[in-house]
Amino acid sequence: MIETGYTEEDKVIEGSLRPQKLADYIGQDRIRENISISIEAARKRGEPMDHVLLFGPPGLGKTTLACIIANEMGVHIKITSGPAIEKPGEMAAILNGLQEGDVLFVDEIHRLNKQIEEVLYPAMEDYAIDIMIGKGASAKSIRLELPKFTLIGATTRAGLLSAPLRDRFGIIHHLEFYSAEQLQRIIFHSADILNVQLDEDAAAEMARRSRGTPRLANRILKRVRDYAEVRHDGRITLEIAQKALDMMDVDSLGLDRTDRRFLDTLIGKFSGGPAGLDTLAAAIGEDPGTLEDVVEPYLLQNGFINRTPRGRVATELAYRHLGLPWQESLKFE
Repeated sequence: MIETGYTEEDKVIEGSLRPQKLADYIGQDRIRENISISIEAARKRGEPMDHVLLFGPPGLGKTTLACIIANEMGVHIKITSGPAIEKPGEMAAILNGLQEGDVLFVDEIHRLNKQIEEVLYPAMEDYAIDIMIGKGASAKSIRLELPKFTLIGATTRAGLLSAPLRDRFGIIHHLEFYSAEQLQRIIFHSADILNVQLDEDAAAEMARRSRGTPRLANRILKRVRDYAEVRHDGRITLEIAQKALDMMDVDSLGLDRTDRRFLDTLIGKFSGGPAGLDTLAAAIGEDPGTLEDVVEPYLLQNGFINRTPRGRVATELAYRHLGLPWQESLKFE
């Protein structure tokens, strides 16, 4: 599977390719404009930005936007993730270590447990946390004042966020998949930074197969660059890009092996559906969360499957893409 999750390699890739200013950020035009207004308003008032929630499929630029907000506000950013914070005391220590105006970025914020969320409620609203000292009848609650800060939460599953936490975010944005034209611009920008010679039609081909995801586009660029340097003279032409992508098992519409196994299983074993997510995951041998967060969003966005109350259903496009005959009787309302 062409992984869209964050890997160790991405830390190196994005460290050099990630834009530092909002003006350099490609795509998400509506969100970029709204964030620009929020940043300018906060700077004019001399206050931190309101708390921000960013949600959408992985690899669309949530971490990048958080870093850009910190840069534009001229403050430091502290980056952590929901699974990394196990105890309320750990969250309290992180909050207490912030400076005035700092940004705290929490990735996968939906995975915070309830006790940690309760630490965040007064911190987000009143810039204070309540600390218990002692145990039993002698325990006392002390309120510790915090510097004013901006919490930026990122999640791929906004529906799992508790309502009390979600309601405390003043700015909420949903990141959407990128167009092929936007991805092509990103690929050219990255190729320039990496000093890669790249033909326009090759960039268009890579963009078309990048599943609407900038992170994947940059990863594909690096893999195609490796192929071009080892098997050819280093310049990426359309032919070289197509051969490299075929070796990576990424087809003409960006579907990888896992996507095709998903569709093959849905059509072959379940007659096109409907089939439940857990059933499909067991049949394919993949984690249900991986299918729901990584595989399904792109298939849904591009019309390969539909979600119905009874389960997942393959569309006519899925049949035609796999070269299978489509029958009217296989349609489900």
